[in-house]
Amino acid sequence: MKSKPTLFTSLSPALLHLYDLSDSVVVIIDVFRATSTIASALFNGARAVIPVDSVPKAIEMSKNIDGVAAGERDGMIAEGLQHGNSPLEYTRDFIGGRTLVLTTTNGTRLLQMALDRNAHTIVAGSFPNLGAICDYLQKQNRNVVLGCAGWKDRFNLEDTLFAGAIIERLQEQFTIHCDSSLMASSLYRQHKDDLPGFAPQLTHYHRLVQRFGLIEDIRFCLTPDVANVLPFYEDGKLVIKK
Repeated sequence: MKSKPTLFTSLSPALLHLYDLSDSVVVIIDVFRATSTIASALFNGARAVIPVDSVPKAIEMSKNIDGVAAGERDGMIAEGLQHGNSPLEYTRDFIGGRTLVLTTTNGTRLLQMALDRNAHTIVAGSFPNLGAICDYLQKQNRNVVLGCAGWKDRFNLEDTLFAGAIIERLQEQFTIHCDSSLMASSLYRQHKDDLPGFAPQLTHYHRLVQRFGLIEDIRFCLTPDVANVLPFYEDGKLVIKK
């Protein structure tokens, strides 16, 4: 009898080096807000999302391809850019048919780390595309590492909650001997019936809502399947995997 693939959860980018990514699907998770924004933009018709690690690179690349340069630093639209990291900003009227060049504090950095560690496959996940992520992982029958972007290498709850949501749906399909995965699953089961009600306890909630008033962003980022596409990384960009 063939053994099940394994599933591990990396709670921070600082822990990613502990996992073998070479035969794994790595799910990049940055719920507030990079991977929610990526799902939103692709769902609303963006041709691709190109993740980059700096604002100057985002500006230069967007000029070369007539794209939209966007990103944030510490939750604010990054200096030198006119568009930020809000999933609600990328409506079909605005982003349809265009390429988004995105740089963020945590999520795009984690994706680069996964590339540097020779990840077999990279996809981007958040609650708005939970169903698409779970369907893909189930069909691949390959080892999985759930990579939480956290906040500047620190643990955060929202990314861990999303990891728990994946595990809740797929635990029977994987071998899970991983305390961080068990903790994520337990946390999600405890709060899954009212994620918006739990959100005000999160430190990143306070960073985004109390400082910038982004309550609608938070609601979108915690709503399952409202942008249910699979952002798949290939040839330097994230595109919808059919």
